Amino acid sequence: MKLTKYTIAVITVLALFNCKSDKNNISELEEPKAGYQIEPVDIQHVKITDDFWLPIIKRVQEKTIEYAIAKCEEEGRLDNFLIAGGEKEGTVKGAMPFDDTDVYKIIEGASNSLISAPNAALETVLDSLVSIIKVGQEPDGYLTTWRTINPAKPPATWVEVKEGKRWEALFMSHELYNAGHLYEAAAVHYKATGKRNFLDIALKNADLMVNTFGDGEHKISAVPGHQIIETGLIKLFQITGKEDYINLAKYFLDNRGNPHNHKLFGPYSQDHISVVQQDEVVGHAVRAVYMYAAMTDIAAIKKDSLYASAVDKLWNNMVSKKMYVTGGIGAKHDGEAFGENYELPNLTAYNETCAAIGDVYWNHRLHNLKGDVKYFDVIERTLYNGLISGLSLDGTNFFYPNALESDGVYKSNRGSCTRQSWFDCSCCPTNVIRFVPSIPGLIYSKANKTVYVNLYASSHADIDLNGQKVKVSQETAYPWNGKVNMTVESNSDITVKFRVPGWSRNEVLPSDLYAYVNTSQVQPTLTINDGKVEASLKDGYFEVTRKWKADDKIELNFPMEVRTIKANDKVIEDKEKLALEYGPLVYAVEEIDNPKFDAITVSTSDEFTVQKESILEGVNTLTNDKLKAIPYYAWSNRGVGKMKVWLPITTN
Repeated sequence: MKLTKYTIAVITVLALFNCKSDKNNISELEEPKAGYQIEPVDIQHVKITDDFWLPIIKRVQEKTIEYAIAKCEEEGRLDNFLIAGGEKEGTVKGAMPFDDTDVYKIIEGASNSLISAPNAALETVLDSLVSIIKVGQEPDGYLTTWRTINPAKPPATWVEVKEGKRWEALFMSHELYNAGHLYEAAAVHYKATGKRNFLDIALKNADLMVNTFGDGEHKISAVPGHQIIETGLIKLFQITGKEDYINLAKYFLDNRGNPHNHKLFGPYSQDHISVVQQDEVVGHAVRAVYMYAAMTDIAAIKKDSLYASAVDKLWNNMVSKKMYVTGGIGAKHDGEAFGENYELPNLTAYNETCAAIGDVYWNHRLHNLKGDVKYFDVIERTLYNGLISGLSLDGTNFFYPNALESDGVYKSNRGSCTRQSWFDCSCCPTNVIRFVPSIPGLIYSKANKTVYVNLYASSHADIDLNGQKVKVSQETAYPWNGKVNMTVESNSDITVKFRVPGWSRNEVLPSDLYAYVNTSQVQPTLTINDGKVEASLKDGYFEVTRKWKADDKIELNFPMEVRTIKANDKVIEDKEKLALEYGPLVYAVEEIDNPKFDAITVSTSDEFTVQKESILEGVNTLTNDKLKAIPYYAWSNRGVGKMKVWLPITTN
């Protein structure tokens, strides 16, 4: 990692605290408990060489992490820990009660980066950051710097503090949210480095939570206002085997919607009825998908059928009635919330980047639980469109909301028609940092004697399949074309399930929310050794069982053509409009490419030229005599202007 004056300054400051970080043997902790039947192939065993994803991952590793650390230092995120611990004088810096989590998420993303790309300088920076965090932790494990510094004056006016006591304003204080991101980050850091320095901070805090919340004398009956502590606690349980952690996570989930436990926060925080009775996704979209991810963990680990049934209903509602064609979720700026069923505005769409990331986490868990192809159909659509749209091509500008239309003028409190260098609430940039380096861990999964190929990206994987060593590799130019060449090597018969993307099966989403106007007549194919072995489609996969040899020639082809998409008639905003798609990519038109922007229309009979161009770091464009379209994820990288995904249908 190239050190800037900011990261050098961090390390210099830390020299004052004589920071040390000894490695401990992982065997000191218990083995993880069983849960999911399908297990992702960890990023430490996947080397990505892909021309599409590798530059994005490197951009985060080489630019965005460093940029964000500098921003955290400039805005006082690091100072807050030092002030809380009495090593520096001052008042609370920053605008949000969850500013601590920006530092945690940077550490998590950087730790994911260390797993796939060891970097001694970066690891030293992380040790420094961990030591700063430790300074701000109170003796009993409590860690929320704004409250430690000045309990009576939270940085945000919407945190209603009366006496300055701990836990008195859980609806918006983010004390438990802060803890959740702490646990998530510490778990990844421990996995990446084998060091206990950050994990011990998290465990001390988690033990405080166990001793503070729950049923019984001297404990507080409560639930978090903003969910994520639940998945964080489960991560700590999986590392340590300590049942108290998962039991507390389940307690927090079990008591949502329970008026005998606490004063309810309402639908905004998914705290209106019991989680097992919820069948419609409502409220703050990020809080929601973090909660649904934790519910899926409980369904898997505890074999809880009520939780499993609830997440099924919630997922079906979201995918059938509340998801954008880009995979984005959360239609409303008001409350950063899901709207009503079929309420999917374009110009004012919120689609928070954090919500897209949380939705991928949730769908990945659902696939690990059930193995159904539909979950990766949602993941792929979100990844290539409504998620990476949140990061600029230079790695230092961001979208918080991800609208599907821009008039070049509209602005909101955290979003506008152009990307921004940072936000008062910087959760999205740092969430991108924590997520993007983990992308290789989505490509492959394993279970018993089965390997799942979930996504198509040039890569190599070494997979331990119940003691058998399996090697998998793929070479592809996906998403620019659908040809994939693969090799698989195994010593005995194993099953490989090659996912056939939903778009290649004539399915936009696994619901009737959107549909392709014309059914594609070209079929996906898989051949082995020039057709000597053929495979048929089964439940969305090409499934083949055999003893694989290194010289087996595996060829997948998912033919791509420009497709037009229509929305369900109940989506009022998209009536008499069509969207364009090529492969997994949703396309948009920008004013910079289309001088007659306001006159653009499209019809189902339009023909397009697909051409690779050098603009926007190299993309396929779609052109005809009426328009030029670019991949949606790349819009707003060339200045402020108008943009549309949904285009009026040509009228004659």
